[in-house]
Amino acid sequence: MPEIVDYSEKELVEQCAKNKRQAQEALYRRFFPAMLRMCLRYSSDKDIALEILNAGFLRVFQKIHTFSFSGSLEGWIRRIIFHSISDYFRQHGRQETLLDWDGRDAPTRATALNELYFQDIMGLVDQLPAAEKEFFGLYAIEGFTHAEIGERLNMSPGTSKWHSPISRKQLKESTQHLYNNSNYAG
Repeated sequence: MPEIVDYSEKELVEQCAKNKRQAQEALYRRFFPAMLRMCLRYSSDKDIALEILNAGFLRVFQKIHTFSFSGSLEGWIRRIIFHSISDYFRQHGRQETLLDWDGRDAPTRATALNELYFQDIMGLVDQLPAAEKEFFGLYAIEGFTHAEIGERLNMSPGTSKWHSPISRKQLKESTQHLYNNSNYAG
């Protein structure tokens, strides 16, 4: 087994852009655990999560030359993996998992989440107050833990946890409102 080089972030991006397999493997190994956790938030089927993840990493390698170091590499990769997640569920008609953050919430109505489109859901997220929208993006979309969110937003993990039921309640109410005022209600 070849030795894995400990690249700096800049070296990693440059070498991956040159299609160097060793650097690609190092990038994959470095970000695989966090990205897999993110994929598993949307699918409890590990095979599907791995399929989504690998499709996402393929996109990462195809687009790595566009990374401009204007933000974090991890955040850039998370956005690409999230697009892979949304593409998978759009293609397979399974948008309902996009709102089930921890498996604790039952849908407002059994059919409502099955019939919402990804764009509708993201539109609802965009309508959240700024703090809840930022929390939702980090927690539910990017898969950060409360401790990581607290560190990123300079707040305690407890404050991050406090945003969870508020965001969840607001999204449920918005989902119900959208369902009641659309042709979904049949």
